[in-house]
Amino acid sequence: MSQPPLRPLVKPGSATRPKTQRPPLHKVILLNDDYTPREFVVGVLKAVFRMSESQAYAVMMTAHRKDACVVAVFARDVAETKATAATELGRAEGYPLFFTTEPEE
Repeated sequence: MSQPPLRPLVKPGSATRPKTQRPPLHKVILLNDDYTPREFVVGVLKAVFRMSESQAYAVMMTAHRKDACVVAVFARDVAETKATAATELGRAEGYPLFFTTEPEE
């Protein structure tokens, strides 16, 4: 009695998918100054970062007490766009309001 020819065992192929990396995140930081009115800062935080009144007030007070506060974390281009927009709102009113970005570690 002859046996059928043996077939090699075939394992289902594991397709190699390139891992998509998340873009590096950047923090948007509000820097305190002694000239921009608190109410104006709260308004900018609400407008640009879509914060509630209480969230914006808390961020503004943290920056006031500690000289800086992380506002939010975004992909680099979003962080830079929002920081620029917020800073320009202050400049348009003659205030030294300043937002900056830095990589999140």
